[in-house]
Amino acid sequence: MQAFAGIDVAKASLAVALYPGGQRLDVGNDARGHATLCRWLRHHEVSRVLLEATGGYEQAVAVMLSSQWPVVRIPPHRARAFAVAMGKIAKTDPIDAAMLAHLAAVVKGPVLAPPCPAEVRLQALVRRREQLVEQRDAERRRLLQAHDALVRRSLQRQLKQLAQEIARLDQEVASCVPLCGSERAERLRRVPGIGAVTVATLMAFLPELGQLESRQISALAGLAPYNCDSGKHQGVRRIRGGRANVRRILYMAAWSAVRHQPDFKLRYAALRARGKCAKVALVACMRVLLIRLNAMLRDGSEWKTLAA
Repeated sequence: MQAFAGIDVAKASLAVALYPGGQRLDVGNDARGHATLCRWLRHHEVSRVLLEATGGYEQAVAVMLSSQWPVVRIPPHRARAFAVAMGKIAKTDPIDAAMLAHLAAVVKGPVLAPPCPAEVRLQALVRRREQLVEQRDAERRRLLQAHDALVRRSLQRQLKQLAQEIARLDQEVASCVPLCGSERAERLRRVPGIGAVTVATLMAFLPELGQLESRQISALAGLAPYNCDSGKHQGVRRIRGGRANVRRILYMAAWSAVRHQPDFKLRYAALRARGKCAKVALVACMRVLLIRLNAMLRDGSEWKTLAA
């Protein structure tokens, strides 16, 4: 009989359960605990592992397990919705692990591919750059509001340090991107409006680009509109979920495309003329941009600027 494992991840511990047997294991979320977990999963002949995304605490164990088992990672709200649907209102780590194990037996989700070391490093570098840019922007806002000379000098020194650190990270990112696929990176760089930061973010956090169908890649980025209809009521289509860091970088890339590429400018203007608000029109352009980038990499072709 096939066994499925569910793992409830915390900062310092892992609560593990099997379905249908119900066996349980509690280990630390560290190298020693991960080794114990692997031995236990092999002993019980587990065929699939499912865990929640918990803000990064699951990253190490997910990468380690994905080299040996099919691993599915889902957002917490999906796991909670499944537990409520199964009548489990109480919430504890053992209950959550048992529900995740049950969900592992029925879920159909993308299996995590074991990331290459260069991809893991690129993700860390891009994430750190995003953090420093947020700090820089916050300090710039504080500088605008500061009037005391000492405070202003302190903020200016901090801004100078942040600029130097961001520049160093940009160099590291530039050297790391080709290790994750030099040909794909070069094709993306040749697209008008796609800069080095956009290329690095797509390579790091959307490695599936060029490997999926249009609807799938849009859903991964959180740009696929979903219906909300019931009976005769036709609700507003909305986007939800997906990878927020990819969506943020595509937002800026789409603005560049709208300003400088005739076909995107025409598409945006047409949507606005039909009464769509600016954000809805831009999200539509983001989705088209992503779909075309996906098709370009999938087909091994070059970017084509369409006539207006």
